Amino acid sequence: MTALAAQRILGSRGADGRVHAPPFEYDPVTFAPPAELVEVGPEGAVTTWSWVDEPLAGQPLAHPFAWALIRLDGADTAMLHAVDAGPAAAMRTGMRVRPRWAEPTVGHIRDIACFEPCDGLAAEPAAPRPAARTDAEPVTMITTPITLNYEHTASPGETACLLGLAEGRLVGQRCPVCQKVYIPPRGACPTCGVPTADEVELPDTGIVTTFCVVNVPYPGQRVQPPYVAASVLLDGADIAIQHLILGCEPGEVRMGMRVKAAWKPREQWRTTIENIGHFQPTGEPDAPYESYAHHL
Repeated sequence: MTALAAQRILGSRGADGRVHAPPFEYDPVTFAPPAELVEVGPEGAVTTWSWVDEPLAGQPLAHPFAWALIRLDGADTAMLHAVDAGPAAAMRTGMRVRPRWAEPTVGHIRDIACFEPCDGLAAEPAAPRPAARTDAEPVTMITTPITLNYEHTASPGETACLLGLAEGRLVGQRCPVCQKVYIPPRGACPTCGVPTADEVELPDTGIVTTFCVVNVPYPGQRVQPPYVAASVLLDGADIAIQHLILGCEPGEVRMGMRVKAAWKPREQWRTTIENIGHFQPTGEPDAPYESYAHHL
């Protein structure tokens, strides 16, 4: 990573003499850490590729490009990266490419913004060169953001619950056999294995059964630490929901504390549990442990 910040690409030489780029962490033959780093490229040749007509958010380029395996000059293995080749018809196996460097470089694989075609063919693969030392500070940590997008198809029971939330109601379902009430509904009782079609409207009050004080900040955090994430057993329910506890100091939250939902303004309501901004203490006496011991 330190070499990338200086616009140089390094590989590692294995016990069998083959040069791997990017460098391996452990030799695939001996399983030992690399003993020698060598400089490769920066040019290379495409060994295989796949065209991307509609790039996704977060990919290297916002216009059509190719994912390609590129064997850099002096390397025996190929690395995966994006190639900005122009039209798809211009992309081909064997194409000579060179890196297009990002500005600025910081010591990350994305210092190579992408590869682009270059003129000429290599008469023969260039020999790897011993890695030169750099005066730059060594890169000891990198930041690699990761995003996951979930698409969930709501079941009929979940749909009823979500539509209820859009109206400021908490809707669960009761098992016809054991009479337990589940929110959000599962569609079937996990204990009895029978459908749960009997809807039950629950109050927006309940009990803190277990909780965690969050002290560690993280990207995208909506509430400033410290704060409390808790399991809240709604009155009349047999399973807890997860939510925030605000309106008091984190150190004041305790098992058995009586809480009430703090709803967002009605104009902000959607089909989501986030219509409840948080739960807050009611000031009522704590519930006895025996009343929620079987719901932990």
